[in-house]
Amino acid sequence: MIKISDSIALEDWEITESFHRSSGPGGQNVNKVSTAVELRFEAARSPNLPPYVKNRLRTLAGRKWTKDGALIITAEKHRSQAMNRELAMEKLVALILKATERPKYRVKTRPTLASKRRRLEGKKQRSQIKSLRGKISE
Repeated sequence: MIKISDSIALEDWEITESFHRSSGPGGQNVNKVSTAVELRFEAARSPNLPPYVKNRLRTLAGRKWTKDGALIITAEKHRSQAMNRELAMEKLVALILKATERPKYRVKTRPTLASKRRRLEGKKQRSQIKSLRGKISE
């Protein structure tokens, strides 16, 4: 069980790991050992995530979200499989934590009368400057 926050914890069955050959650093070792990690998290089927977190997670994940509702995270930065597994889990936890933060509600405001006047005054001045650039008539 992986604890994300006080209210969210992921079960072991929700996460599957697969390993393949990495394209990152490692020299000849890259051709022999499967160090890259592909972590698959069944987010849509997860009973531990609230619906609003699932929706935000889908938008944050982008192309990492599959049609099945799974979140796929890859890690191939390090030469060792253990470090890549750890990195993939950190990425998953960070993404879920970011999805739990509710966006700030924006309150619409109207421009003040003084700001409208200042804007129009500036436009008039600019217009006058540009009109003086024309040809001089005798």
